Amino acid sequence: MSDKPEFNYDAPTVKYEVEEGIAYVTMARPEYNNAQNGKMTYELDAAFRKAVADDDVKVIVLRGEGKHFSAGHDIGTPGRDVHLPQERVTMWYDHSNKEGGEYLYVREAEAYLGMCRRWREIPKPTIAAVQGACIAGGLMLAWVCDLIVATDDAFFSDPVVRMGIPGVEYFAHPFELHPRIAKEFLFTGEKMSAERAYQMGMVNRISTRETLADDVKALAHKVGAMPRLGLALTKQAINHIEDLQGKRTGMDAVFAWHHFTHAHNDLVSGDKLGGYDAKAMARENKKED
Repeated sequence: MSDKPEFNYDAPTVKYEVEEGIAYVTMARPEYNNAQNGKMTYELDAAFRKAVADDDVKVIVLRGEGKHFSAGHDIGTPGRDVHLPQERVTMWYDHSNKEGGEYLYVREAEAYLGMCRRWREIPKPTIAAVQGACIAGGLMLAWVCDLIVATDDAFFSDPVVRMGIPGVEYFAHPFELHPRIAKEFLFTGEKMSAERAYQMGMVNRISTRETLADDVKALAHKVGAMPRLGLALTKQAINHIEDLQGKRTGMDAVFAWHHFTHAHNDLVSGDKLGGYDAKAMARENKKED
């Protein structure tokens, strides 16, 4: 686990700025289409906590620098750091010195499922500004946000069934989409256009690359004009109803099945991802174009 490539740990992967009561949290690995390594995940968490603690911040905007919002979890860049220990932000223990299924289960319970649930419960409104690709782990980041504004050339996909895995760790698919559409989305791995995502109710508004920043800013100001406590309680209420409908318990079950698949892949092929690295997934995804 110690023979991974070296990379610059000093370079930030997330940018943070506040303007007119809006906190902008920007993923900043454009050279890798904002693939989320561990460093980015923990820096996102720190940025969100900073925004929550700032009373001047009314709304939080999550966005990606460059051509794409996010290509998903890092499964093959030089900065992939899954093997490294991190300072825990949930109650899970260190994964990096564990073996077998425990190694990946503990890491993803902390950094994927655990963090996404933390971010979903942020007591301030959050808006995802999505351009280009929003794939697999990128979906998780968009889905934890309260509102999604997407450019007309944006697309969404979760192709991990190709790995034998039943969707990403934060399994919100049947809540973001009608169950039959969710099955099609996962069974085929096809890209869903922004227009269809809007029709399905997954995207709130469609913008363009030229107007995305202004459209998101206008929406954030409109939302931020509401009383802070009213917004927080409204968000709690809707999240609570989703959980009563089974969102949280369903996600727990699928997370377990997700990790059964990692263990199965490891036993069958010696690779937890079923032999797919970033390049192999990109090749398969291009076949859909």
